[in-house]
Amino acid sequence: QVQLVESGGGLVQAGDSLRLSCAASGRAFNSYVMAWFRRAPAKEREFVASIGRTGTDTYYADSVKGRFTVSREDAKNTAYLQMSNLNAEDTAIYYCAARYSVPSRVARDFAYWGLGTQVTVSS
Repeated sequence: QVQLVESGGGLVQAGDSLRLSCAASGRAFNSYVMAWFRRAPAKEREFVASIGRTGTDTYYADSVKGRFTVSREDAKNTAYLQMSNLNAEDTAIYYCAARYSVPSRVARDFAYWGLGTQVTVSS
C-alpha cells in the first residue's frame, strides 16, 4: 500500500501560479502511476493530470492543458502539479491518487487517495 499526503494549496489571485506536492510513503513510489483529480463546489470529481511510472508519459484534461504540468521526483517519493495562470474555475479541492499499471483518467481506477488540499482562486 501507499499513503499520500497533498500540500501546497492556498488562496491566490487569478493569474497566479501554485505548486501542489503529493508525498508518498509505503511501497516503492516508482511502482505507481500518479494522478491529480479535483472536486469543485457542487461538481463531480474530475481528472486533472496523470503521469506514468517513468515520468515520460503525461496526460492532461483539456481545461488545464498548457497551464498545468504534472511531474514526479522518485528520489523524494513526491509528485507535483505546477499550476499557472490560475482562474476562478480552478477553485477546488485537489486530490492526489496512485495506482499500478498504466495511466488512467478514471477516478475509480485509482486505489489510493490523499485527503486533498484546497485551492481557491479569487478573481
